[in-house]
Amino acid sequence: MRTLTVRLPEPLVAAIEAESRVRKISKSDVVWERLRHVPARVRQRRPSAMDSVADLIGSVDGLPTDLSGRRKHYLKATRYGQKRAG
Repeated sequence: MRTLTVRLPEPLVAAIEAESRVRKISKSDVVWERLRHVPARVRQRRPSAMDSVADLIGSVDGLPTDLSGRRKHYLKATRYGQKRAG
């Protein structure tokens, strides 16, 4: 097995040391057990932004079919972002 050195915040180090003393095992064993028992949901890759909105794609009716390619044209045509008179 290889050795790895890491820097941890003081509260986490204190918790590992306390658990190590109480259970009478090495700090390395405490860390090893904690890493082995990381829930599967944490180990999986996080969904991308695209994954988060994929079900929304195509869900708005009545938009131009070339909106993504001509977005600047449509923004100018609708005066989006310009100050309103008033």
